[in-house]
Amino acid sequence: MKYRRLGRSGLAVSEIGLGSWLTLDEGDTRLASELHRTAYENGINLFDTANQYGLGATESMVGEALAPFRRETYVLATKVFWPYEPDWPFPGANDRGLSRKHLFSEIEKSLARLRTDHVDLYQCHRFDPDTPLDETCRAMSDLIDQGKARYWGVSEWTGSQIEDAVATCEEAGWHRPISNQPIYNLIDRHWERDAFPTTARRGLGNVCFSPLAEGLLTGKYADGTPADARAADERKGQFIRRRFTEANLDRVRRLARIAADLEVPLSSLALRWCLRREEIASCIIGASRPEQIIENATAPDLAWDQTIADRVETTLG
Repeated sequence: MKYRRLGRSGLAVSEIGLGSWLTLDEGDTRLASELHRTAYENGINLFDTANQYGLGATESMVGEALAPFRRETYVLATKVFWPYEPDWPFPGANDRGLSRKHLFSEIEKSLARLRTDHVDLYQCHRFDPDTPLDETCRAMSDLIDQGKARYWGVSEWTGSQIEDAVATCEEAGWHRPISNQPIYNLIDRHWERDAFPTTARRGLGNVCFSPLAEGLLTGKYADGTPADARAADERKGQFIRRRFTEANLDRVRRLARIAADLEVPLSSLALRWCLRREEIASCIIGASRPEQIIENATAPDLAWDQTIADRVETTLG
């Protein structure tokens, strides 16, 4: 496994990280432990989750799965923004967003579920238009000063929002964000024109999620949906099914031919394509089986050159 610094920070993260969105919300703690151990033993040191995943239960599973390992040997990242707890006995007016109140409340819950006294990377899961940006920046900086987070970052923020956050922190002397977590893969490339130029200029690293487009870029959906695949599940498959256009499926088939010529899995080609960019520090994969992690962990080893890059771009059209 290779490691990259996350932006201009000194934090080193594995080029492949393990996430837990949609994969650890069934309560299977045995599987969660097996997946995290497999990742850890294959050199993956970045583990990403969020308070909202599994309505809070996923963080608990991640915390239990990582408990056997020395805390200083891995990078633990979680996120905050969305409401997830039932509105009982009355709706929670402050159970969402990036207000100081919500951030301080949720970090305590996340730390308890994750069985730790700090997270390495605390991320704003989305931008909050209802909270003054300086309130959010000050709160995140204060959490770092309190030792409850080592660094902070954002997810799916636009370039201008990232620029404003960095400028606000620099002007006030607060801890600035070090990372952005955007969706990025061979099909979803819109952030190349917006956020990536800003993160490169301002020194933020990118930890991309869905680098395999939730499994579409593994090729398993090229000829239909297997009965045991995520897309066959009514809830879990709601996002990936939106990508099942004939144009996308045709791209996947053509990309699969390139991977076959290179004698590597399509997933390796897709992950290595993401990592071709210096702005990308890590690709967050999801897995339901240990062998998927083992396969994905070798993706950075694929030798990349301009010939492969040109062929991929031509295929994408």
